[in-house]
Amino acid sequence: MVVVRVVRGRGLRIVALILSWLPLALGAAPGASHGIAPARDLAADAREMRARGTVMLVLYSQADCRWCERARAEVLLPLQDDPASRGRVVLREIALDDDTSLTDFAGRKTTHRQFARSEGARFTPTLIVYGPDGTRLAEPIVGFRIVDFYAEYVNRVIDEGLARLRPPSSRD
Repeated sequence: MVVVRVVRGRGLRIVALILSWLPLALGAAPGASHGIAPARDLAADAREMRARGTVMLVLYSQADCRWCERARAEVLLPLQDDPASRGRVVLREIALDDDTSLTDFAGRKTTHRQFARSEGARFTPTLIVYGPDGTRLAEPIVGFRIVDFYAEYVNRVIDEGLARLRPPSSRD
């Protein structure tokens, strides 16, 4: 059994200093993202997407989904942290098993659970690419497919979505 004795004043400051450095010691880079932002207001996100010419990639997940965690950690967070991707895609997460409030693309109030159900997202992880008007721009990626190619699948659906955003005359 380890006994830790904390001394008031200076000892407490030392403990606080050690705890403040703990994330860096465990490998978290300053400014690195710690997760995908949960969807809150898709209508507001859509206005930003329209202005920037980007698409949205939504991760439909649920609690205790190890495949969701792998998709998030191995592919989606690196994508989100890549400066080149910021000009292409906005990432959001919607939990199938959560009743957190959400504003949909049309500005209507709903919940994560209800929105996921209305979109037909029943399995996790599911990734869906949306345009600023809330339309799907590519086939969903359901499940955590062949690990070695998952990032390629994700980039492919993002590229497909971006291509569909461009007017037909500029696609050539």
